[in-house]
Amino acid sequence: MSILTPREDRFYRLFEDSAANVRRGAELLLAMLNDYTDVAAKAKAVKEIEHQGDELTHEIYELLNRIFVTPLDREDIAAISSALDDILDLVEVSADDFVIYGIDAPTAPAIELAQVIVQSCIQVQEAIGLLRHRKDRASLRDRLTEINSLENEGDAIYRTAMQAIFRQPDPVMMIKWKQIYDHLEMAIDSCEDVADVLHGVLLKNA
Repeated sequence: MSILTPREDRFYRLFEDSAANVRRGAELLLAMLNDYTDVAAKAKAVKEIEHQGDELTHEIYELLNRIFVTPLDREDIAAISSALDDILDLVEVSADDFVIYGIDAPTAPAIELAQVIVQSCIQVQEAIGLLRHRKDRASLRDRLTEINSLENEGDAIYRTAMQAIFRQPDPVMMIKWKQIYDHLEMAIDSCEDVADVLHGVLLKNA
């Protein structure tokens, strides 16, 4: 067991590092929208966080390919890593959208969606932190339930935002904002994807 324990700890540590990195990316996106200045530089900072996330994902897959005994099913390790990576990819794309489309100012729904992303990423980080000690199943389940509730909240904001943009006369702006809202909403959905994988892990280890 002394040989296996460090390997197990390393997987959990990499998950925790990845979840923390995802949260940082989400917080930078929200900060950019709350203080909408030097947008290109702030979007670049989010991209740098995304690159760090890619490195962590690569490290997880490298470790998965090197060792035989893993603390979780191999497919669950891959799924958790991939889902965390997806969140950060969409956060980075969302930040970049504001630069690519030359958006003058964020809308209230965009800021609200970014707030939900941050709240969801906080819950994801806490859930990942509890994964190492799965005996506290109730606390982990509470985080997963909250992620699902936040996804519902995000859906409501998204629907209202979409109704508003389809009423505006400028078709170009409509296309731009639809893409932005889509990416923000997908980032929230990706947080729920993490919750779904973790729920499956709980069921397997009941």
